Amino acid sequence: MLARVPLGGKGLVVSRQGLGCMGMTDFYGVRDDAESLATIDRALELGVTLFDTADMYGPHTNEELVGRALRARRDDVVIATKFGIRRLDLEDGYAGPPYPAPQAARIDGSPEYVRAACEGSLRRLGVDHIDLYYQHRVDLDTPIEETVGAMAELVAEGKVRYIGLSEAAPATIRRAHAVHPLTALQTEYSLWSREPEDELLGTVRELGIGFVAYSPLGRGFLTGAIRSGDDFAEGDYRRTTPRFQGENLEANLALVERVREIAAQKGVTAAQLALAWVHSRGDDIVPIPGTKRREYLEQNVAAAAIELTGEEIAALEAAVPAGAAAGDRYPDMSRQNR
Repeated sequence: MLARVPLGGKGLVVSRQGLGCMGMTDFYGVRDDAESLATIDRALELGVTLFDTADMYGPHTNEELVGRALRARRDDVVIATKFGIRRLDLEDGYAGPPYPAPQAARIDGSPEYVRAACEGSLRRLGVDHIDLYYQHRVDLDTPIEETVGAMAELVAEGKVRYIGLSEAAPATIRRAHAVHPLTALQTEYSLWSREPEDELLGTVRELGIGFVAYSPLGRGFLTGAIRSGDDFAEGDYRRTTPRFQGENLEANLALVERVREIAAQKGVTAAQLALAWVHSRGDDIVPIPGTKRREYLEQNVAAAAIELTGEEIAALEAAVPAGAAAGDRYPDMSRQNR
């Protein structure tokens, strides 16, 4: 069973590792609701309590699936969801490119939208409160103080227990935290995405904010299962991501091969080794690897018990040095860390 740890210093306790649910309905190929629901059930059996979703995944269908799976176990789980990315392909009169093209979405942190988005999420999840509510991306057209002020009102009304930000810069985090205490920052963090080490981790630790690491397996790449662009199903979001394209992909495959070699020496999978590395960065870092299959879930949960020696950590970081990954994390990096 997974251990439980405090997330931030505000009283929220979660499993040492959570479950990212995005891929169950969107972005990563064909849906299989029966297997996804079985995966969530198995996660509960293994001690996972933190389940992560967002209103724009699906869109909307991911929250519906997560709510269907968890509402009967409401007191045993921590449901985290996010608002702020408006899918323009859902709005009347939109005739542009389909999502996930960057120009097919816009960021909205206006107080009016905060409230409307929360009501929608509560309805789809089928619950009366959200445990952890994140702003998915920072809206440069709305002062963060206004957005967080609206989120604080939801806390006062009992509709949200704790709040957080996703992909926010240190200065933004400080401004937000001054309005209402943040419980968590969610940002991509893995062996090949180590930018949070520059300043973000120091900032959240200083302020007593927990850190939730999404994509700790590099969108599946650090598992070693992806060997070419042909491994992605039609419509898979990764087909549009710079790190999975052309020469970038070839360069990154060489990095993963080194991870596979070290994992083989230790007798674990590449995915387990990559996750164990994230766990080794501190108990205040809670990774949320995503999967929609029980087999991979069980492997991921087992990684939380893997101990790495100092020599093994050094070997991993030499094999995949900070900044070594070729290509940007997203097609449009202007929306990250604002």
